[in-house]
Amino acid sequence: MDKELHLKLILRLYSGDDRRCFGPGIATLLERVRIHKSLRAAAASMEMAYSKAWRIIRTAEDVFGCKMLQSTIGGQHGGGAVLTPEAEQLLDTYNTCVAEVDAFAQARFEESFAFFKHPEH
Repeated sequence: MDKELHLKLILRLYSGDDRRCFGPGIATLLERVRIHKSLRAAAASMEMAYSKAWRIIRTAEDVFGCKMLQSTIGGQHGGGAVLTPEAEQLLDTYNTCVAEVDAFAQARFEESFAFFKHPEH
């Protein structure tokens, strides 16, 4: 059996009181809100309870001190949600940081574990 090593990083942000406030889950949720224009639809696309989605959003809003979503209620065209400028900036900054940290870590991993290459069969 060929065993191949790989590195998987998960970048999460925590508040000063050690509350998880931003990471891959909320990033995916916000990206899905961008696509679906609805928190309910975004949560459903992730098989997440709507109440949990709101809890995640509210925690981030509390820690960062800004709204993450701008919502509209019902009406002729139905309700919906879009990201606030602050949420857009936070999401973009998080994604950039993840990419940069991942690139650095992958290079370091390949250098450090180069000795663990299996010969081809």
